[in-house]
This record gives sequence, C-alpha cells and structure tokens, in this order.
Amino acid sequence: MSIVKRFIAGAVCPRCGEMDCIRTFRDDEREYKECVRCDYEDSMRLDGTPDIEELETRVNRDTGPQIEEGAQPLLFTENPGSARKDH
Repeated sequence: MSIVKRFIAGAVCPRCGEMDCIRTFRDDEREYKECVRCDYEDSMRLDGTPDIEELETRVNRDTGPQIEEGAQPLLFTENPGSARKDH
C-alpha cells in the first residue's frame, strides 16, 4: 500500500511561516503533518491517546500544599499609623 500525501489548503507552517506548504498523511496508528520547505514535522495518534504523560505542575497535582502539624496562618492587618491619605 502506498502512502498518499495531501496538501492542506491555506495551512501556515508554524516554524517557517510559509503558506500552502504543509502536507498530511497517515498510517495505521498515526496522522502526520510535515512542511515541504523546512524541517517541521508533527504527528498525533489516531485513537486520541496522548504520546507522553502531562508534566506535573502545581495546578494538576492531586495533593495540596503540605502544612506542618500545629502551624498557624499569618494574618496581615493594616497598620493604622500608615494609612494613605489621598489629596
């Protein structure tokens, strides 16, 4: 079976910025995109599963920040002597 590569009309390459130079093709597992003017290549799985695990950040972590036993929060209050006076 030969692979059929098709151009994507109006697509702009994210690397070189040229229009109408991206072509796409697929095999049994993946869909590929490549630029004919530079070395840009991209692919994605056809079943939608991610290739790599998402990096762990503070936003997607399951556990919250660790607080020591007996720790008390700091409360910041305004100093009455330093009230700002607008003119």
